[in-house]
Amino acid sequence: MIAQNLKKFENPVFPFTAIVGQEEMKLALQLNVIDPKIGGVMIMGDRGTGKSTTIRAIADLLPEIEVVKDDLFNSHKSDLDLMSHEVKFALQNDEKIETEFIKIPMVDLPLGATEDRVCGTIDIEKALTEGIKAFEPGLLAKANRGILYVDEVNLLDDHLVDILLDSAASGWNTVEREGISIRHPARFVLVGSGNPEEGELRPQLLDRFGMHAEIRTVKDPILRVKVVEERTSFDQAPELWIENYEAQQQELRDRIVKAQRLLPIVELEYDLRVKISEVCSQLDVDGLRGDIVTNRAAKAYAAYNNRTKVTKEDISKIITLCLRHRLRKDPLESIDSGSKVTKVFKEIFEMDD
Repeated sequence: MIAQNLKKFENPVFPFTAIVGQEEMKLALQLNVIDPKIGGVMIMGDRGTGKSTTIRAIADLLPEIEVVKDDLFNSHKSDLDLMSHEVKFALQNDEKIETEFIKIPMVDLPLGATEDRVCGTIDIEKALTEGIKAFEPGLLAKANRGILYVDEVNLLDDHLVDILLDSAASGWNTVEREGISIRHPARFVLVGSGNPEEGELRPQLLDRFGMHAEIRTVKDPILRVKVVEERTSFDQAPELWIENYEAQQQELRDRIVKAQRLLPIVELEYDLRVKISEVCSQLDVDGLRGDIVTNRAAKAYAAYNNRTKVTKEDISKIITLCLRHRLRKDPLESIDSGSKVTKVFKEIFEMDD
Protein backbone atom coordinates (compact mmCIF):
# COMPACT_ATOMS: atom_id res chain seq x y z
CA MET A 1 0.00 0.00 0.00
CA ILE A 2 2.82 2.42 0.92
CA ALA A 3 4.65 1.54 -2.32
CA GLN A 4 1.49 2.29 -4.32
CA ASN A 5 1.06 5.64 -2.59
CA LEU A 6 4.70 6.54 -3.23
CA LYS A 7 4.26 5.66 -6.90
CA LYS A 8 1.61 8.39 -7.17
CA PHE A 9 4.18 10.99 -6.15
CA GLU A 10 6.71 9.88 -8.77
CA ASN A 11 7.09 12.13 -11.79
CA PRO A 12 5.12 10.52 -14.64
CA VAL A 13 7.33 9.63 -17.62
CA PHE A 14 6.09 9.98 -21.20
CA PRO A 15 5.70 6.41 -22.65
CA PHE A 16 8.43 5.34 -25.08
CA THR A 17 5.91 3.78 -27.49
CA ALA A 18 3.96 7.07 -27.65
CA ILE A 19 6.91 9.04 -29.06
CA VAL A 20 6.18 10.11 -32.63
CA GLY A 21 8.98 9.87 -35.23
CA GLN A 22 12.73 9.99 -34.37
CA GLU A 23 13.02 6.31 -35.38
CA GLU A 24 16.81 6.47 -35.72
CA MET A 25 17.30 7.61 -32.14
CA LYS A 26 14.79 5.07 -30.77
CA LEU A 27 16.46 2.20 -32.66
CA ALA A 28 19.96 3.18 -31.44
CA LEU A 29 18.76 3.28 -27.82
CA GLN A 30 16.99 -0.08 -28.05
CA LEU A 31 20.01 -1.81 -29.61
CA ASN A 32 22.30 -0.43 -26.89
CA VAL A 33 19.94 -1.75 -24.23
CA ILE A 34 19.94 -5.20 -25.89
CA ASP A 35 23.76 -5.19 -26.07
CA PRO A 36 25.44 -2.55 -23.84
CA LYS A 37 28.82 -3.60 -25.31
CA ILE A 38 27.91 -1.66 -28.49
CA GLY A 39 29.36 1.28 -26.58
CA GLY A 40 26.62 3.83 -26.09
CA VAL A 41 25.00 6.36 -28.38
CA MET A 42 25.64 10.01 -29.18
CA ILE A 43 22.50 11.91 -30.18
CA MET A 44 22.96 15.20 -32.01
CA GLY A 45 19.96 17.29 -32.93
CA ASP A 46 18.10 20.56 -32.81
CA ARG A 47 16.70 22.01 -29.59
CA GLY A 48 13.30 20.68 -28.51
CA THR A 49 13.34 17.50 -30.61
CA GLY A 50 12.60 15.19 -27.64
CA LYS A 51 16.13 13.90 -26.92
CA SER A 52 15.87 13.98 -23.10
CA THR A 53 12.23 12.79 -23.16
CA THR A 54 13.13 9.73 -25.25
CA ILE A 55 16.11 8.75 -23.07
CA ARG A 56 14.05 8.98 -19.85
CA ALA A 57 11.27 7.02 -21.58
CA ILE A 58 13.55 4.07 -22.49
CA ALA A 59 14.83 3.87 -18.89
CA ASP A 60 11.24 3.81 -17.62
CA LEU A 61 10.26 1.14 -20.18
CA LEU A 62 12.86 -1.43 -19.15
CA PRO A 63 11.99 -4.19 -16.64
CA GLU A 64 13.24 -4.10 -13.05
CA ILE A 65 16.60 -5.72 -12.28
CA GLU A 66 17.57 -7.96 -9.36
CA VAL A 67 20.38 -6.47 -7.25
CA VAL A 68 22.14 -7.43 -4.01
CA LYS A 69 20.39 -5.66 -1.13
CA ASP A 70 22.19 -2.64 0.43
CA ASP A 71 25.01 -2.88 -2.13
CA LEU A 72 26.39 0.45 -3.36
CA PHE A 73 27.07 -0.83 -6.88
CA ASN A 74 23.77 -2.57 -7.83
CA SER A 75 25.73 -5.85 -7.89
CA HIS A 76 24.47 -8.93 -9.71
CA LYS A 77 24.07 -11.99 -7.50
CA SER A 78 25.94 -14.38 -9.84
CA ASP A 79 27.66 -12.49 -12.71
CA LEU A 80 31.25 -11.77 -11.58
CA ASP A 81 31.67 -8.89 -14.06
CA LEU A 82 28.75 -7.05 -12.45
CA MET A 83 29.68 -7.75 -8.85
CA SER A 84 31.54 -5.68 -6.25
CA HIS A 85 34.48 -7.12 -4.29
CA GLU A 86 32.38 -7.14 -1.08
CA VAL A 87 29.76 -9.39 -2.69
CA LYS A 88 32.45 -11.69 -4.15
CA PHE A 89 34.03 -11.96 -0.69
CA ALA A 90 30.64 -12.77 0.88
CA LEU A 91 30.04 -15.51 -1.73
CA GLN A 92 33.49 -17.03 -1.13
CA ASN A 93 32.66 -17.24 2.60
CA ASP A 94 29.29 -18.91 1.83
CA GLU A 95 27.37 -16.02 3.35
CA LYS A 96 23.69 -15.68 2.54
CA ILE A 97 23.03 -12.89 0.05
CA GLU A 98 19.70 -11.09 0.02
CA THR A 99 18.43 -9.51 -3.18
CA GLU A 100 15.75 -7.02 -4.18
CA PHE A 101 14.26 -5.71 -7.43
CA ILE A 102 14.82 -2.09 -8.43
CA LYS A 103 14.06 0.06 -11.46
CA ILE A 104 16.88 0.37 -13.99
CA PRO A 105 19.16 3.14 -12.63
CA MET A 106 18.96 6.31 -14.73
CA VAL A 107 21.73 8.73 -13.77
CA ASP A 108 21.89 12.31 -15.07
CA LEU A 109 25.40 13.72 -15.16
CA PRO A 110 25.37 17.49 -14.52
CA LEU A 111 27.70 19.65 -16.62
CA GLY A 112 29.40 21.06 -13.51
CA ALA A 113 30.31 17.64 -12.07
CA THR A 114 33.85 17.17 -10.73
CA GLU A 115 36.02 14.10 -11.26
CA ASP A 116 35.50 13.06 -7.60
CA ARG A 117 31.71 13.30 -8.02
CA VAL A 118 31.85 11.13 -11.14
CA CYS A 119 34.41 8.49 -10.06
CA GLY A 120 34.01 8.54 -6.27
CA THR A 121 36.52 9.39 -3.54
CA ILE A 122 38.61 7.59 -0.93
CA ASP A 123 38.61 8.85 2.67
CA ILE A 124 42.39 9.12 3.15
CA GLU A 125 42.13 10.00 6.85
CA LYS A 126 40.10 6.88 7.63
CA ALA A 127 42.47 4.77 5.55
CA LEU A 128 45.50 6.02 7.48
CA THR A 129 44.03 5.99 11.01
CA GLU A 130 41.82 2.87 10.86
CA GLY A 131 43.38 0.98 7.95
CA ILE A 132 40.01 0.81 6.17
CA LYS A 133 39.44 1.52 2.48
CA ALA A 134 36.54 3.92 3.02
CA PHE A 135 35.14 4.56 -0.44
CA GLU A 136 32.51 7.19 -1.21
CA PRO A 137 30.89 5.99 -4.48
CA GLY A 138 30.36 8.41 -7.36
CA LEU A 139 27.89 8.55 -10.24
CA LEU A 140 29.63 5.69 -12.11
CA ALA A 141 28.88 3.33 -9.20
CA LYS A 142 25.26 4.46 -9.14
CA ALA A 143 24.94 3.92 -12.92
CA ASN A 144 26.19 0.30 -12.87
CA ARG A 145 23.71 -1.91 -14.80
CA GLY A 146 21.75 1.18 -15.83
CA ILE A 147 21.87 4.22 -18.11
CA LEU A 148 24.20 7.20 -17.70
CA TYR A 149 22.88 10.26 -19.52
CA VAL A 150 24.98 13.34 -20.28
CA ASP A 151 23.02 16.23 -21.78
CA GLU A 152 25.12 18.73 -23.77
CA VAL A 153 28.05 16.29 -23.70
CA ASN A 154 29.87 18.53 -26.21
CA LEU A 155 30.13 21.18 -23.44
CA LEU A 156 31.50 18.74 -20.83
CA ASP A 157 35.19 18.84 -19.96
CA ASP A 158 37.14 16.53 -22.34
CA HIS A 159 38.90 14.84 -19.42
CA LEU A 160 35.55 13.79 -17.88
CA VAL A 161 34.23 12.57 -21.25
CA ASP A 162 37.39 10.43 -21.52
CA ILE A 163 36.76 8.90 -18.06
CA LEU A 164 33.13 8.10 -18.96
CA LEU A 165 34.11 6.47 -22.26
CA ASP A 166 36.88 4.44 -20.59
CA SER A 167 34.46 3.07 -17.98
CA ALA A 168 31.74 2.42 -20.57
CA ALA A 169 34.20 0.44 -22.72
CA SER A 170 35.85 -1.60 -19.94
CA GLY A 171 32.88 -1.99 -17.58
CA TRP A 172 35.09 -1.04 -14.59
CA ASN A 173 36.01 2.16 -12.77
CA THR A 174 39.35 2.47 -10.97
CA VAL A 175 39.99 5.18 -8.39
CA GLU A 176 43.63 5.84 -7.42
CA ARG A 177 44.35 8.22 -4.53
CA GLU A 178 47.55 8.52 -2.44
CA GLY A 179 48.70 4.96 -3.13
CA ILE A 180 45.25 3.46 -2.43
CA SER A 181 43.38 1.79 -5.27
CA ILE A 182 39.69 0.87 -5.48
CA ARG A 183 38.06 -0.90 -8.45
CA HIS A 184 34.36 -1.49 -8.94
CA PRO A 185 32.01 -2.56 -11.77
CA ALA A 186 30.62 0.26 -13.93
CA ARG A 187 28.75 -1.42 -16.81
CA PHE A 188 26.23 1.05 -18.18
CA VAL A 189 24.75 2.35 -21.41
CA LEU A 190 26.33 5.76 -22.03
CA VAL A 191 24.00 8.20 -23.78
CA GLY A 192 25.21 11.64 -24.76
CA SER A 193 23.18 14.33 -26.43
CA GLY A 194 24.02 17.72 -27.81
CA ASN A 195 23.11 20.55 -30.13
CA PRO A 196 25.52 20.91 -33.09
CA GLU A 197 25.16 24.72 -32.87
CA GLU A 198 27.01 24.63 -29.53
CA GLY A 199 30.07 22.92 -31.02
CA GLU A 200 31.11 19.41 -31.99
CA LEU A 201 32.76 16.79 -29.81
CA ARG A 202 36.44 16.16 -30.60
CA PRO A 203 36.75 13.42 -33.30
CA GLN A 204 38.84 11.10 -31.07
CA LEU A 205 36.12 11.22 -28.38
CA LEU A 206 33.25 10.98 -30.86
CA ASP A 207 34.82 7.83 -32.36
CA ARG A 208 34.52 6.07 -29.00
CA PHE A 209 30.72 6.30 -28.96
CA GLY A 210 29.32 3.11 -30.48
CA MET A 211 26.54 4.82 -32.42
CA HIS A 212 25.70 8.32 -33.60
CA ALA A 213 22.08 9.32 -34.23
CA GLU A 214 21.20 12.57 -35.97
CA ILE A 215 17.73 13.93 -35.39
CA ARG A 216 15.93 16.74 -37.11
CA THR A 217 12.87 18.82 -36.28
CA VAL A 218 9.73 17.28 -37.78
CA LYS A 219 8.74 19.27 -40.90
CA ASP A 220 5.39 17.62 -41.74
CA PRO A 221 2.61 19.90 -40.31
CA ILE A 222 0.28 16.94 -39.63
CA LEU A 223 2.97 15.12 -37.63
CA ARG A 224 3.79 18.33 -35.73
CA VAL A 225 0.13 18.71 -34.75
CA LYS A 226 0.05 15.07 -33.62
CA VAL A 227 3.13 15.60 -31.41
CA VAL A 228 1.61 18.74 -29.83
CA GLU A 229 -1.76 17.01 -29.22
CA GLU A 230 -0.13 13.96 -27.60
CA ARG A 231 2.03 16.09 -25.33
CA THR A 232 -0.97 18.23 -24.31
CA SER A 233 -3.08 15.13 -23.55
CA PHE A 234 -0.23 13.65 -21.48
CA ASP A 235 0.22 16.86 -19.45
CA GLN A 236 -3.53 17.03 -18.70
CA ALA A 237 -3.96 13.42 -17.53
CA PRO A 238 -0.60 11.59 -17.31
CA GLU A 239 -1.88 8.52 -15.39
CA LEU A 240 -4.66 7.89 -17.90
CA TRP A 241 -2.30 8.44 -20.81
CA ILE A 242 0.28 5.97 -19.42
CA GLU A 243 -2.50 3.42 -18.84
CA ASN A 244 -3.59 3.68 -22.50
CA TYR A 245 -0.08 2.75 -23.66
CA GLU A 246 0.60 0.03 -21.07
CA ALA A 247 -0.14 -2.88 -23.47
CA GLN A 248 2.24 -1.48 -26.12
CA GLN A 249 4.89 -0.77 -23.48
CA GLN A 250 4.68 -4.35 -22.16
CA GLU A 251 4.90 -5.77 -25.69
CA LEU A 252 8.09 -3.81 -26.43
CA ARG A 253 9.52 -4.66 -22.97
CA ASP A 254 9.01 -8.39 -23.66
CA ARG A 255 10.56 -8.01 -27.12
CA ILE A 256 13.72 -6.40 -25.68
CA VAL A 257 14.06 -9.05 -22.93
CA LYS A 258 13.62 -11.83 -25.52
CA ALA A 259 16.27 -10.22 -27.75
CA GLN A 260 18.73 -10.04 -24.80
CA ARG A 261 18.29 -13.79 -24.24
CA LEU A 262 18.59 -14.61 -27.95
CA LEU A 263 21.70 -12.45 -28.56
CA PRO A 264 24.40 -15.00 -27.50
CA ILE A 265 23.30 -17.49 -30.19
CA VAL A 266 22.94 -15.00 -33.09
CA GLU A 267 25.35 -15.76 -35.96
CA LEU A 268 26.99 -13.41 -38.45
CA GLU A 269 28.41 -15.24 -41.47
CA TYR A 270 32.07 -14.81 -42.42
CA ASP A 271 31.24 -13.37 -45.88
CA LEU A 272 29.12 -10.62 -44.31
CA ARG A 273 31.86 -9.83 -41.78
CA VAL A 274 34.37 -9.44 -44.63
CA LYS A 275 31.99 -7.10 -46.49
CA ILE A 276 31.46 -4.97 -43.34
CA SER A 277 35.25 -4.59 -43.06
CA GLU A 278 35.42 -3.79 -46.78
CA VAL A 279 32.94 -0.93 -46.26
CA CYS A 280 35.02 0.41 -43.33
CA SER A 281 38.21 0.13 -45.38
CA GLN A 282 36.74 1.91 -48.41
CA LEU A 283 35.40 4.72 -46.21
CA ASP A 284 38.91 5.08 -44.74
CA VAL A 285 37.68 4.57 -41.15
CA ASP A 286 40.55 4.79 -38.64
CA GLY A 287 41.01 1.83 -36.30
CA LEU A 288 38.77 -1.21 -35.93
CA ARG A 289 36.04 0.17 -33.67
CA GLY A 290 33.75 0.66 -36.68
CA ASP A 291 34.03 -3.02 -37.69
CA ILE A 292 33.48 -4.28 -34.11
CA VAL A 293 30.47 -2.04 -33.38
CA THR A 294 28.79 -2.81 -36.74
CA ASN A 295 29.16 -6.55 -36.07
CA ARG A 296 27.64 -6.18 -32.59
CA ALA A 297 24.81 -3.91 -33.70
CA ALA A 298 23.86 -6.21 -36.61
CA LYS A 299 23.56 -9.15 -34.20
CA ALA A 300 21.49 -7.07 -31.77
CA TYR A 301 19.17 -5.98 -34.61
CA ALA A 302 18.69 -9.60 -35.74
CA ALA A 303 17.89 -10.62 -32.14
CA TYR A 304 15.48 -7.67 -31.87
CA ASN A 305 13.65 -9.13 -34.88
CA ASN A 306 13.62 -12.61 -33.29
CA ARG A 307 16.16 -14.16 -35.68
CA THR A 308 19.37 -16.08 -35.02
CA LYS A 309 21.04 -15.26 -38.35
CA VAL A 310 22.09 -11.79 -39.53
CA THR A 311 21.03 -10.76 -43.04
CA LYS A 312 22.43 -7.96 -45.20
CA GLU A 313 19.12 -6.11 -44.67
CA ASP A 314 19.90 -6.07 -40.92
CA ILE A 315 23.30 -4.54 -41.63
CA SER A 316 21.76 -1.91 -43.93
CA LYS A 317 19.54 -0.72 -41.05
CA ILE A 318 22.39 -0.09 -38.62
CA ILE A 319 25.60 0.58 -40.55
CA THR A 320 25.00 4.33 -40.97
CA LEU A 321 24.42 4.69 -37.21
CA CYS A 322 27.71 2.88 -36.53
CA LEU A 323 29.99 4.60 -39.07
CA ARG A 324 28.82 8.12 -39.93
CA HIS A 325 30.73 9.77 -37.06
CA ARG A 326 33.96 7.91 -37.82
CA LEU A 327 34.52 9.44 -41.28
CA ARG A 328 37.13 12.12 -41.75
CA LYS A 329 35.52 15.50 -42.29
CA ASP A 330 36.33 17.07 -45.66
CA PRO A 331 35.30 20.76 -45.71
CA LEU A 332 35.13 20.73 -49.54
CA GLU A 333 32.78 17.73 -49.70
CA SER A 334 29.06 18.50 -49.96
CA ILE A 335 27.76 14.92 -49.49
CA ASP A 336 26.43 14.10 -46.00
CA SER A 337 28.51 11.48 -44.12
CA GLY A 338 25.41 9.29 -43.60
CA SER A 339 24.65 9.31 -47.34
CA LYS A 340 28.28 8.45 -48.08
CA VAL A 341 28.09 5.36 -45.81
CA THR A 342 24.84 4.24 -47.48
CA LYS A 343 26.30 4.72 -50.99
CA VAL A 344 29.45 2.64 -50.28
CA PHE A 345 27.39 -0.02 -48.43
CA LYS A 346 25.06 -0.48 -51.45
CA GLU A 347 28.01 -0.78 -53.83
CA ILE A 348 29.83 -3.45 -51.78
CA PHE A 349 26.73 -5.43 -50.75
CA GLU A 350 25.27 -5.05 -54.27
CA MET A 351 21.94 -3.78 -53.03
CA ASP A 352 19.55 -1.72 -55.13
CA ASP A 353 17.90 1.50 -53.94
